[in-house]
Amino acid sequence: MTGRSSRVKSLETGFRIFEALERLGRAGVTELATETGVAKSTVHDHLTTMVDAGYVIKDDGEYRMGLKFLHHGGHRRDNMSLYEFARPELRELAAHTGELVNLVTEERGKGVYLDLKRGENAVNLDSFLGKREHLHSTAVGKVILANRPESFVDEVIERHGLPRETENTVGTREELLDRLDAVRDRGFALDREERLKGLCCVAAPITDDDEYALGALSISGPKNRMQSGRLENELADRVTQVANVIEVNLAYS
Repeated sequence: MTGRSSRVKSLETGFRIFEALERLGRAGVTELATETGVAKSTVHDHLTTMVDAGYVIKDDGEYRMGLKFLHHGGHRRDNMSLYEFARPELRELAAHTGELVNLVTEERGKGVYLDLKRGENAVNLDSFLGKREHLHSTAVGKVILANRPESFVDEVIERHGLPRETENTVGTREELLDRLDAVRDRGFALDREERLKGLCCVAAPITDDDEYALGALSISGPKNRMQSGRLENELADRVTQVANVIEVNLAYS
Protein backbone atom coordinates (compact mmCIF):
# COMPACT_ATOMS: atom_id res chain seq x y z
CA MET A 1 0.00 0.00 0.00
CA THR A 2 1.49 3.32 -1.04
CA GLY A 3 1.48 6.32 1.27
CA ARG A 4 -0.71 9.29 0.47
CA SER A 5 1.19 12.42 -0.54
CA SER A 6 0.36 15.50 1.51
CA ARG A 7 1.45 17.85 -1.29
CA VAL A 8 -1.31 20.02 -2.75
CA LYS A 9 -0.89 19.91 -6.53
CA SER A 10 -3.04 22.96 -7.26
CA LEU A 11 -1.02 25.06 -4.81
CA GLU A 12 2.22 23.88 -6.41
CA THR A 13 0.83 24.91 -9.80
CA GLY A 14 -0.10 28.32 -8.43
CA PHE A 15 3.41 28.91 -7.13
CA ARG A 16 4.88 27.76 -10.45
CA ILE A 17 2.74 30.31 -12.28
CA PHE A 18 3.64 33.06 -9.82
CA GLU A 19 7.37 32.32 -10.09
CA ALA A 20 7.13 32.37 -13.90
CA LEU A 21 5.43 35.76 -13.66
CA GLU A 22 8.26 36.97 -11.43
CA ARG A 23 10.82 35.89 -14.05
CA LEU A 24 8.94 37.49 -16.94
CA GLY A 25 8.06 40.73 -15.17
CA ARG A 26 4.66 41.00 -16.83
CA ALA A 27 2.86 38.57 -19.12
CA GLY A 28 -0.45 37.40 -20.49
CA VAL A 29 -2.18 34.07 -19.98
CA THR A 30 -0.81 32.54 -23.20
CA GLU A 31 2.78 33.49 -22.41
CA LEU A 32 2.53 32.11 -18.90
CA ALA A 33 0.96 28.89 -20.16
CA THR A 34 3.86 28.46 -22.58
CA GLU A 35 6.42 29.28 -19.88
CA THR A 36 4.99 26.84 -17.33
CA GLY A 37 3.51 24.10 -19.52
CA VAL A 38 0.17 24.56 -17.71
CA ALA A 39 -3.14 24.70 -19.59
CA LYS A 40 -4.33 28.23 -20.41
CA SER A 41 -7.63 27.72 -18.60
CA THR A 42 -5.79 26.64 -15.45
CA VAL A 43 -3.38 29.59 -15.67
CA HIS A 44 -6.34 31.95 -16.08
CA ASP A 45 -8.14 30.52 -13.04
CA HIS A 46 -5.03 30.78 -10.84
CA LEU A 47 -4.32 34.34 -11.97
CA THR A 48 -7.91 35.39 -11.31
CA THR A 49 -7.62 34.00 -7.77
CA MET A 50 -4.29 35.79 -7.23
CA VAL A 51 -5.73 39.08 -8.51
CA ASP A 52 -8.76 38.78 -6.21
CA ALA A 53 -6.43 38.09 -3.24
CA GLY A 54 -4.20 41.08 -4.10
CA TYR A 55 -1.02 39.16 -4.92
CA VAL A 56 -1.12 39.87 -8.66
CA ILE A 57 -2.16 43.02 -10.54
CA LYS A 58 -3.96 42.94 -13.89
CA ASP A 59 -3.14 45.80 -16.25
CA ASP A 60 -4.18 46.21 -19.90
CA GLY A 61 -4.73 42.48 -20.36
CA GLU A 62 -1.40 41.53 -18.77
CA TYR A 63 -0.44 40.48 -15.27
CA ARG A 64 2.35 41.56 -12.96
CA MET A 65 3.35 40.85 -9.37
CA GLY A 66 1.77 42.93 -6.64
CA LEU A 67 3.48 44.10 -3.47
CA LYS A 68 1.51 42.04 -0.99
CA PHE A 69 4.31 39.54 -0.47
CA LEU A 70 6.51 42.49 0.50
CA HIS A 71 4.08 43.17 3.35
CA HIS A 72 4.37 39.59 4.60
CA GLY A 73 8.15 39.48 4.26
CA GLY A 74 8.54 42.86 5.95
CA HIS A 75 6.37 41.76 8.86
CA ARG A 76 8.41 38.59 9.30
CA ARG A 77 11.71 40.49 9.14
CA ASP A 78 10.61 43.19 11.58
CA ASN A 79 9.85 40.50 14.16
CA MET A 80 13.32 38.94 13.94
CA SER A 81 15.65 39.79 16.84
CA LEU A 82 18.63 39.51 14.50
CA TYR A 83 17.28 42.33 12.34
CA GLU A 84 16.16 44.41 15.33
CA PHE A 85 19.59 44.51 16.97
CA ALA A 86 21.64 44.65 13.77
CA ARG A 87 19.79 47.51 12.10
CA PRO A 88 21.34 50.47 13.99
CA GLU A 89 24.79 48.89 13.81
CA LEU A 90 24.53 48.54 10.02
CA ARG A 91 23.70 52.20 9.65
CA GLU A 92 26.73 53.26 11.73
CA LEU A 93 29.05 50.80 9.94
CA ALA A 94 28.02 52.07 6.51
CA ALA A 95 28.57 55.68 7.59
CA HIS A 96 31.98 54.84 9.08
CA THR A 97 33.32 52.87 6.09
CA GLY A 98 31.49 54.66 3.26
CA GLU A 99 30.78 51.24 1.70
CA LEU A 100 27.81 48.92 1.23
CA VAL A 101 26.95 46.94 4.36
CA ASN A 102 24.76 43.82 4.27
CA LEU A 103 22.92 41.73 6.83
CA VAL A 104 22.20 38.19 5.65
CA THR A 105 20.58 35.14 7.21
CA GLU A 106 20.10 31.61 5.88
CA GLU A 107 16.90 29.96 4.75
CA ARG A 108 16.54 26.67 2.84
CA GLY A 109 20.25 26.58 2.13
CA LYS A 110 20.59 30.05 0.62
CA GLY A 111 21.57 33.45 1.95
CA VAL A 112 18.71 35.96 2.28
CA TYR A 113 19.35 39.71 2.47
CA LEU A 114 17.58 41.16 5.51
CA ASP A 115 19.02 44.67 5.33
CA LEU A 116 21.41 46.80 3.29
CA LYS A 117 22.86 50.17 4.19
CA ARG A 118 24.84 52.37 1.80
CA GLY A 119 27.73 54.62 2.78
CA GLU A 120 28.57 57.72 0.76
CA ASN A 121 30.86 55.78 -1.61
CA ALA A 122 28.80 52.58 -1.83
CA VAL A 123 28.58 50.79 -5.17
CA ASN A 124 25.22 50.04 -6.76
CA LEU A 125 24.76 46.28 -6.94
CA ASP A 126 22.00 43.88 -7.89
CA SER A 127 21.28 43.18 -4.20
CA PHE A 128 17.88 43.96 -2.71
CA LEU A 129 15.94 43.06 0.43
CA GLY A 130 14.84 39.45 0.25
CA LYS A 131 17.24 38.49 -2.51
CA ARG A 132 18.60 34.96 -2.24
CA GLU A 133 22.19 34.03 -3.05
CA HIS A 134 24.22 30.84 -3.08
CA LEU A 135 26.20 30.50 0.13
CA HIS A 136 29.43 29.14 -1.36
CA SER A 137 30.09 32.15 -3.61
CA THR A 138 29.72 34.98 -1.08
CA ALA A 139 31.64 36.06 2.01
CA VAL A 140 28.45 36.11 4.11
CA GLY A 141 27.57 32.65 2.86
CA LYS A 142 30.96 31.13 3.56
CA VAL A 143 31.07 32.55 7.07
CA ILE A 144 27.62 31.07 7.77
CA LEU A 145 28.70 27.68 6.40
CA ALA A 146 31.90 27.80 8.47
CA ASN A 147 29.83 28.19 11.63
CA ARG A 148 27.38 25.39 10.89
CA PRO A 149 27.91 21.59 11.11
CA GLU A 150 29.57 19.85 8.16
CA SER A 151 26.35 17.88 7.68
CA PHE A 152 24.60 21.17 6.94
CA VAL A 153 27.26 22.04 4.35
CA ASP A 154 26.64 18.69 2.65
CA GLU A 155 22.88 19.30 2.64
CA VAL A 156 23.41 22.67 0.95
CA ILE A 157 25.66 21.14 -1.71
CA GLU A 158 23.15 18.34 -2.34
CA ARG A 159 20.24 20.77 -2.68
CA HIS A 160 21.87 23.61 -4.63
CA GLY A 161 25.17 22.31 -5.98
CA LEU A 162 28.22 24.55 -6.34
CA PRO A 163 27.55 26.58 -9.51
CA ARG A 164 30.40 28.79 -10.65
CA GLU A 165 29.36 32.44 -10.88
CA THR A 166 32.82 33.71 -11.87
CA GLU A 167 36.15 32.04 -12.58
CA ASN A 168 37.04 32.59 -8.89
CA THR A 169 34.01 30.78 -7.45
CA VAL A 170 34.75 27.63 -5.46
CA GLY A 171 33.63 24.62 -7.51
CA THR A 172 34.23 21.45 -5.48
CA ARG A 173 33.32 20.21 -2.01
CA GLU A 174 36.99 19.70 -1.09
CA GLU A 175 37.89 23.25 -2.11
CA LEU A 176 34.94 24.64 -0.20
CA LEU A 177 35.83 22.73 2.98
CA ASP A 178 39.41 24.04 2.75
CA ARG A 179 38.12 27.60 2.49
CA LEU A 180 35.77 27.08 5.43
CA ASP A 181 38.71 25.84 7.54
CA ALA A 182 40.53 29.09 6.68
CA VAL A 183 37.44 31.11 7.63
CA ARG A 184 37.27 29.43 11.03
CA ASP A 185 40.99 30.04 11.61
CA ARG A 186 40.85 33.79 10.97
CA GLY A 187 37.27 34.49 12.13
CA PHE A 188 36.07 36.17 8.95
CA ALA A 189 35.44 35.31 5.29
CA LEU A 190 36.51 36.96 2.07
CA ASP A 191 34.96 37.15 -1.37
CA ARG A 192 37.48 38.15 -4.01
CA GLU A 193 35.36 38.48 -7.14
CA GLU A 194 33.68 35.13 -6.49
CA ARG A 195 30.12 36.30 -7.08
CA LEU A 196 30.68 39.37 -9.25
CA LYS A 197 33.72 40.47 -11.22
CA GLY A 198 35.28 43.58 -9.71
CA LEU A 199 33.58 43.17 -6.32
CA CYS A 200 35.26 42.17 -3.05
CA CYS A 201 33.69 41.59 0.37
CA VAL A 202 34.61 40.72 3.93
CA ALA A 203 32.10 39.15 6.34
CA ALA A 204 31.88 38.11 9.99
CA PRO A 205 29.43 35.66 11.56
CA ILE A 206 26.72 36.55 14.02
CA THR A 207 26.48 33.49 16.28
CA ASP A 208 24.53 32.31 19.30
CA ASP A 209 25.94 30.95 22.56
CA ASP A 210 26.68 27.62 20.86
CA GLU A 211 28.73 29.32 18.11
CA TYR A 212 25.99 28.51 15.58
CA ALA A 213 25.66 31.12 12.83
CA LEU A 214 22.35 33.00 12.97
CA GLY A 215 23.47 35.23 10.14
CA ALA A 216 26.36 37.33 8.91
CA LEU A 217 27.42 40.92 8.40
CA SER A 218 29.50 42.06 5.43
CA ILE A 219 31.14 45.07 3.84
CA SER A 220 31.28 45.15 0.02
CA GLY A 221 33.16 47.41 -2.34
CA PRO A 222 34.98 47.61 -5.68
CA LYS A 223 38.27 45.79 -6.04
CA ASN A 224 40.27 49.01 -6.36
CA ARG A 225 39.18 50.10 -2.85
CA MET A 226 39.43 46.62 -1.36
CA GLN A 227 43.16 45.94 -1.46
CA SER A 228 44.47 43.36 1.02
CA GLY A 229 45.65 45.84 3.62
CA ARG A 230 42.25 47.47 3.94
CA LEU A 231 40.08 44.40 3.32
CA GLU A 232 41.86 41.94 5.61
CA ASN A 233 42.88 44.36 8.34
CA GLU A 234 40.86 47.57 8.74
CA LEU A 235 37.52 46.33 7.37
CA ALA A 236 37.85 42.79 8.72
CA ASP A 237 38.52 44.16 12.20
CA ARG A 238 35.63 46.57 11.96
CA VAL A 239 33.03 44.08 10.68
CA THR A 240 34.11 41.52 13.30
CA GLN A 241 33.77 44.06 16.12
CA VAL A 242 30.31 45.13 15.00
CA ALA A 243 29.15 41.52 14.59
CA ASN A 244 30.30 40.89 18.16
CA VAL A 245 28.28 43.87 19.43
CA ILE A 246 25.19 42.42 17.76
CA GLU A 247 25.89 39.01 19.33
CA VAL A 248 26.14 40.53 22.81
CA ASN A 249 22.92 42.49 22.35
CA LEU A 250 21.15 39.34 21.16
CA ALA A 251 22.48 37.28 24.06
CA TYR A 252 21.34 39.71 26.74
CA SER A 253 18.10 40.97 25.23
